[in-house]
Amino acid sequence: MDPWLIWLITAALLGVAEIFTLTAALGLLGGGALVTAVLAAIGLPLPWQLLAFTLVATVGLVFLRPIAMRHLMPREGERFGVEALVGGAAYVTAEVTGLSGRVRIGGEEWTARAYDETQVIRPGTTVDVIEIKGSTALVYPRE
Repeated sequence: MDPWLIWLITAALLGVAEIFTLTAALGLLGGGALVTAVLAAIGLPLPWQLLAFTLVATVGLVFLRPIAMRHLMPREGERFGVEALVGGAAYVTAEVTGLSGRVRIGGEEWTARAYDETQVIRPGTTVDVIEIKGSTALVYPRE
């Protein structure tokens, strides 16, 4: 079997393995194997193929993997979805009690309940979002 074909199969196997592991390491090794397959196809001797693979893989793992991992992993403390609403302000649009109410959060209208069930919060009041349960915001009036 030709060396370039072996390198090409290795690149494909590493690429498939990367899909299942999502480590960004196997994909970079697969990229090194792909570059080496091209070099082997143009007739580079085996020792130079191994050197090329080593260099490309090392550069990929040392320099490119940290950049890729920064983009793949969410930053610590960064919140998304309803978690990002907790701690923010809301504007009461319909009286909020321990049972029902409506607030506007970031331009959207939400059902709401008072965090302290004994409170009644009048329309026009600015409140803090304490918690989100399902599609209902638990709110507390700002002091």
